[in-house]
Formats: sequence, C-alpha cells, structure tokens
Amino acid sequence: MTLAARATAAAQGAPGQPEPGSPPASPPPSPPETRPAPPPGSPSSPTASRPGGPAARLRDLAPVLVPTAAVAGALAVSAVLAALAGAPPAEAAAALWDGMVGTPYAIGSAVNTAAVLLLVAAGFLLAHRAGLVNVGGEGQICVGAVAATAVGTALPPSVPPALALPLVLLAAAAGGAGWAAIAAWLAVRRGVSEVITTLLLNFVGAAVLVLAVHEEALLRQPVTSSETLPQSAPLVEAAHLPLLGIPGSPATVAPVLALAAAGVVALVLHRTGTGIRLAAVGLSRPAAHRLGLGVDRLRFSALTGAGAAAGVAGGVLVASAPHVLDDGISSGYGFSGLVVGLLARGSCAAAVAVATALGFLVSGGINLQLAAGVPASLTQVAESLLILGIAGTAIWAVRAARPRRAHRPDPTSPRAEATP
Repeated sequence: MTLAARATAAAQGAPGQPEPGSPPASPPPSPPETRPAPPPGSPSSPTASRPGGPAARLRDLAPVLVPTAAVAGALAVSAVLAALAGAPPAEAAAALWDGMVGTPYAIGSAVNTAAVLLLVAAGFLLAHRAGLVNVGGEGQICVGAVAATAVGTALPPSVPPALALPLVLLAAAAGGAGWAAIAAWLAVRRGVSEVITTLLLNFVGAAVLVLAVHEEALLRQPVTSSETLPQSAPLVEAAHLPLLGIPGSPATVAPVLALAAAGVVALVLHRTGTGIRLAAVGLSRPAAHRLGLGVDRLRFSALTGAGAAAGVAGGVLVASAPHVLDDGISSGYGFSGLVVGLLARGSCAAAVAVATALGFLVSGGINLQLAAGVPASLTQVAESLLILGIAGTAIWAVRAARPRRAHRPDPTSPRAEATP
C-alpha cells in the first residue's frame, strides 16, 4: 500500500494492513462480566446501605431503644414480684410513681438522696482515673459525719451561717480524707491493695460511728431518761443546710453542692494537666515513672480526694433534717455511690444521670413499702435489676462501638482479582 493510501485509510478509520515487522494489533476488550444484583435483604444491597434505610434507622435508635428495653424489663419483673407478694400491679405501680414524683416532698427526698450518691460517685471517678478503686465510701461517710457533728455541736449558737456551714463541711471532708489516707498510705508505701483496705475500713468506720453516738463522753446527747435515743445533740441552727424554698419540699442545697463537686471533678479530669497525669498513672505506672511523674503523690492525692468527697456526703447527711447523728445515718449510701461510679464508666455526666435515677427509685421504694405493703427486699430486687440492666446496656454499647472485623474479599469478585 502506498503512503497516500495509508494516510487516507487512517483518516477514514479503516483498518489498514500492518507494516512489516510491526507488532500484531491487540484484540478489542471484552465486555465486563455482569453479576446478578444481590437480594434486597443482604448487607450489600443498595437499600440496606442507604443512609435512610431501615437498618440505618434501627442502628440510630439502638442507643435509645436498648436502655429503654432494659429499664422496662426490670420494671416488668418487679411488677410480677409485687403481684406475687400480694400487691396488685396497678396499685404497686401507683405507689411507686407517687413515691417518686407524686408530691413535692417525694421529689425533694429523691433529689437529696441523689446528691449524696453523686458526691460518693464523683470521688470514685477521681480515684478511678488514677487506677484506684475506692470501695470505702461507707466508712468515709461515717467518719465524715462524725467529724461534722463534732464541729457542728461545738460551735456557739451565735456563729453566722456563712461561717458555720463551711466549717462543718470542711470538717466532714477532712474526716473522710483522713480515713481514706490510711488506705492510700498502705497502697503507696506498702503495696497493699486499696480494694481490701478500703473495704475493711468500712466496718471500722461504722464502729467508730456507733461508738460516738453511744458514749456520753463522745457525741451522745445527755441521757435524761430511758427513752433517750442513742444519737448526738442537734447541730447548731447556723450549720443546717438551707432549703431550696420549694413549697412542701425538703430539698436542700445539697444537689447544688453535688453538681458543683461533679463539675469540679470533670474539669480536673478532662481539662487540666493533673487529669492527664492521673490518666497516665492509671494506664501504666512504670511508664509514668519513666516520664518523671510523681506516681505515689498522684495516687495518694486521688484516693484521699475520693475520701474527702465521701466525707462531704456524710456532712450533708448530718446537716440535713433532723440534723442529728445516729448509727443508721449512712443507710448504704457508700455502696450505692460505688455502683453509680462503676456504671458511669468515667463520665461525670453519666454519674449525674445514674445517681438521679437511683435517687428517685429509692424514694419510690420507700413509698412502695408504706402504701402497698410490699416487703423492703422487693425494692432492693428492683434496684438490682435496674442496675443490671444499666450495666448490660453499657457492655452492649462498648461492644457496639468496636469496629467490625473486615470480611475477607470474595476471590471470584473483580475487586479481589484486581488486588495484588
């Protein structure tokens, strides 16, 4: 073929004859392989991966549906147990509701209880950030209440409230911190587990409280007759916690103090260098030593700070009505606050929510015993079921937040074949 003929054929797109010695032309590409579309219900279906698909909407609602289902299940089991105990479910539910939010008095009592639990939980979170577990909230409450009573009954009646109440709460904080310092010193200097020491110190603290209110040489009020109760004299009026001023409600400023304490703890843990150092100690003490951090000092301070918060809770209990110290003042608040701290999983906001829920449940359980004649053990079972439901929800949330394992690619798919 001449040169002119080749140029004309190239311009018209006609295939020309190959030149001698040129490589053979490659065959035209084959059309891509077509695969059947996946069924609509499969994970790779377009409708399942669409942002507005049913699966996506269900995943978005799961953080709300799962806790709601857990609480509803706990309440349903409690209603069945109440029916077996002889109380109709409708009557038991009405009594529980009235005890929680039925009257201003019930709401005020629930809020005061939640404040005490939140104080203990805030201290627990502070110690837990440093890798310590404070199980001694009960004993620290008792010793803090004894210290607050010793100061509140010794003050002159003419002292102003602006001085009396801070002195009482500071004495309570010092008592709780000093009691926790025993376990902190043993943990730092002798390597003794703080879980064991704080737990055992609970019994010693409760014994100190009993001794203080039964011995006239200590804090017991003067015995005038055989009907004199084993309790202390009332605190001076200036040391009483002021009420919030809600008509018919016993709510004091304790919730304000508890929220302020939780805010301070959250600020320290998440917005200061101290919080970062505590987290480093909690993650790895050897690594914190290599970084030059004062590990022993940080651990000692964290556990004593937790004791101070629990001690303030004891001072709040004494400074609230009836403003006396008796041997049953704690009523298990230390262990309930421990549960709140465990369920909060390091979040002060979650601690506020859990403490509020337990506070209202405790208030409703008291009315449930009085109005419906339900045994006290049933309310404890209801609280335990609710705690288990919240804990199960937290475990589910942690597992759901983990990234899923990548599936192995299908060896027959074009993407797998293209992967080297």
